[in-house]
Amino acid sequence: MDTHKVGSDTTVLADSLEIPGIGHIPVNAYVLTAKEPVVVDTGLSLSDRDFVAAVGDVMDLADVRWIWLTHPDRDHTGGIFDLLVAAPRARVVTTFIGAGIMTTERPLPMDRVYFLNPGQSLDVGDRELHAFRPPLFDNPATVGFYDEKTRICFSSDCFGGPMPTMEMAESGHASDLKPEELRQAQLLWATVDSPWVHVVDAEKYRATVQPLREINPDIVLSTHLPPAVRMTDRMLETITMAPDSDPFVGPDQAALERMLASFEPGGIPAAT
Repeated sequence: MDTHKVGSDTTVLADSLEIPGIGHIPVNAYVLTAKEPVVVDTGLSLSDRDFVAAVGDVMDLADVRWIWLTHPDRDHTGGIFDLLVAAPRARVVTTFIGAGIMTTERPLPMDRVYFLNPGQSLDVGDRELHAFRPPLFDNPATVGFYDEKTRICFSSDCFGGPMPTMEMAESGHASDLKPEELRQAQLLWATVDSPWVHVVDAEKYRATVQPLREINPDIVLSTHLPPAVRMTDRMLETITMAPDSDPFVGPDQAALERMLASFEPGGIPAAT
């Protein structure tokens, strides 16, 4: 995990996962050191990640007031219960559906939950965080937000894209890729993560992009993309193309068997 700042008061807690045949998927969480500090998502649900320690390296855990859960998928909830223990004043910002989905594994303590719907705002002492539904999402509880003070948009899974290396996924910037490389990576992710984009009314979908054009954030912070600074127009143009891009088709059983056959017992690639 790599920790670095974006702007004056936002810290990226950057992790990644390698997906064979696709690339290295960034998995970011964030700490916003507002007057009432906000942790945005809580990392991967893997036993070797200590998310709480990573947050503690950025700020005093006792000062955390909000945990904004952009949606309750396992790559966003890894440290949430440990963080609730370590940060006893914190409340989880989610939706009615988000809290309901969490009950299928382990319910959130309802006295620590704060329901916030798209279109509403959260006052964190020195700024308003404006909740919205990103154009692309893979979970019905998805809620991102726009920080009016820093002009940063936290977009959850939207705008994600696999990176060619772990270093770029965790320590780089979206601008490290050439424009066409980034476009292809983001369109690939759109078709993997939001396959519904191929079956909805394309014009109605594209209308959901317009509110972000009007906000025109200076920085976009996605869970699955390195920080994107002053690239909003270009990335919005990319996601408007998603309905017309080729649908993703993953490996089938025959492909899996070929991959397994290329490895000897113990995971060592067979000699060629």
